[in-house]
Amino acid sequence: MLTFNEAQLMAWASPLIWPFLRVLALFTSAPVLGVRAVPVRVKVALAALIVVCAQVSLPAAPVIALDGAQAFAAAVHNVVVGLALGFAARVVFAAIEFAGELIGLQMGLNFAAFFDPISATQSTAVSRLFGTTAAWLFVVINGHLLLTAAVIQSFQAFPVDGAPLSFFTTVQPQVWGAEVFRLGLWIALPIVTMLLFVNLVLGVVSRVASQMNIFAIGFPITLGVGLVGITLTLPMMEAPFTMALERMLENFQ
Repeated sequence: MLTFNEAQLMAWASPLIWPFLRVLALFTSAPVLGVRAVPVRVKVALAALIVVCAQVSLPAAPVIALDGAQAFAAAVHNVVVGLALGFAARVVFAAIEFAGELIGLQMGLNFAAFFDPISATQSTAVSRLFGTTAAWLFVVINGHLLLTAAVIQSFQAFPVDGAPLSFFTTVQPQVWGAEVFRLGLWIALPIVTMLLFVNLVLGVVSRVASQMNIFAIGFPITLGVGLVGITLTLPMMEAPFTMALERMLENFQ
């Protein structure tokens, strides 16, 4: 007759429970994979599949009893690490959407705003275009595989039984907000500079020919120049997007 005790059961379950919480937290906050359109059952099944397949490469997990304070601390730690990993990838998406906001503001196209049901926020047309392009790039460059590799490697840098406060001290996710403005301005800088030059030319024209209605001709010109700039620079977004995503994921390796 097959018999086992509680210690043996916990020794079998510990290598699965804590990594499962971290991977599931990643799928909850990750871009593309964490949207509402993806069913919860799919996220749970993917998290379980990844944990089972990654058992060979994961470090030995400590046996933690589920009825103690250490289990609660371990659960909080793994959930925090998984959420922070997904948040790191979302920072890159937010930076690209912020670049679209800047470009749309300079083009005069920010009035074309609508409700985005995926993010449950109001976004502009240019920002939505940049965000959709970033989502496609995420799939094309195998961003889901990069996130999976990062969460597996995070068990080496941040063990299962670590403390949440030590994770915040090491990674400092509270400073990642600066990346949104830095990367967004970097991506939008070529088009913003082009539109600034156009506005300077229109300002000179309005001074030379004051009888010309500059508002009537200025909007089509800035809109056309902005669309041309987006057409020329959008195919080159893969390099900064990939570099920014890899740099953010290096914090967990």
